[in-house]
Amino acid sequence: MRLILAALAALTLGTSAMANGPRDHHRHDRDLRGIDRPTHVELGPRPFFLADDMAESPLKQQLQQCARNGRFKPSDFSIGHRGAPLQFPEHTVESYTAAARMGAGIVECDVAFTQDKELVCRHAQNDLHTTTNILATPLAAKCTTPFTPATFGPDGQLVKPATAECRTSDITLAEFKTLRGKMDAFNPRARNVQEYLGGTANWRTDLYAGPTSGTLLTHKESIALFQKLGVKMTPELKSPVVDMPFNGFTQEAYAQKLIDEYRQAGVHPSRVWPQSFDQRDVLYWVRNTPDFGRQAVFLDDANTNADLPTAQQLREYKAQGIRIVAPPIFALLSTDGNGRIVPSAYARNARAAGLDIITWTLERSGILADGNNGFYFQNVDSAIQREGDVYRVLDVLAKDIGVLGVFSDWPATTTFYANCANQR
Repeated sequence: MRLILAALAALTLGTSAMANGPRDHHRHDRDLRGIDRPTHVELGPRPFFLADDMAESPLKQQLQQCARNGRFKPSDFSIGHRGAPLQFPEHTVESYTAAARMGAGIVECDVAFTQDKELVCRHAQNDLHTTTNILATPLAAKCTTPFTPATFGPDGQLVKPATAECRTSDITLAEFKTLRGKMDAFNPRARNVQEYLGGTANWRTDLYAGPTSGTLLTHKESIALFQKLGVKMTPELKSPVVDMPFNGFTQEAYAQKLIDEYRQAGVHPSRVWPQSFDQRDVLYWVRNTPDFGRQAVFLDDANTNADLPTAQQLREYKAQGIRIVAPPIFALLSTDGNGRIVPSAYARNARAAGLDIITWTLERSGILADGNNGFYFQNVDSAIQREGDVYRVLDVLAKDIGVLGVFSDWPATTTFYANCANQR
């Protein structure tokens, strides 16, 4: 769970009816063949806007001086979280390609499985109703929970939000490949499907979610695309929402199939960081596929400080063979008596236990200067005063904590910092 534009537009989804399956499948093949490896990093204006927005400091001067140099390289410190979903529909060819062009050295495919047990790139097994156009296609009839419109009281007050649930395991791989990705969003006040498929946050955009984009991929196709783009890979094995085994498909077979597809593609284990929020998956890789398990990442699903593991638990992770942990950004940060951002007790304990750290997710909080930055900055919200403070956060993560990398919804920002701060 591990970065070109300053203006972030809004709203309105362009959905389309389901295209003819075989023809649509061939179009996906052509899309993959038409992608070329980026010849240079393209950051766009956003990273420089953020640097200019900083309060005066030596770090601001360093970043602005670096900006004038104008030459930037890809960095493994910069991890494309689901690609570049600040503006591109997540886990699509277009999102992944944008992340690589912005210098992400590592790109993520979250892995779920279809009804016929094929691996595909989706953030969750049950998110097709918010991340694709499935509800606007005949495949809506196969969804676990059909679309139900919102209900309102006589005064117009929302009584019950609109609902739907569509799973990758509801449909076959061939059916999955007929869908189109959209920005992950829904409108809880929707009275019909078209309204439900809207709801994109006003700091994101639907500009790249039209009827000819949003190209979905299998896990195997993501590997081929990433090889073509020249990036390393961090697949996340998503926890199933169906009971396992699923038609004989066990959790262990699911974890093994993910690794097998890298081996079949000839990808060296050093280029892969498999991830899971389920410790059993991580330990399966450590014990049964040690060449890939060396870089297995144990994601932390803490929502608050109280949920974080203790120093003793972190030492136990290390003793079990886990080498890398990946908590959310808030877990690594705190403030001192002067309001400065500093490493948290968790960060110090993880490093003392001999664990490496990756963290998530930058550029996912919308506007920062409004003082209400939610989940990812909950421990340091009082210290975040302007958009440019994102670089103060990165500076502490990189220099004071020494994280291996940072997942970002807009990798240009993290790529720029990595180049300017001499991160790998």
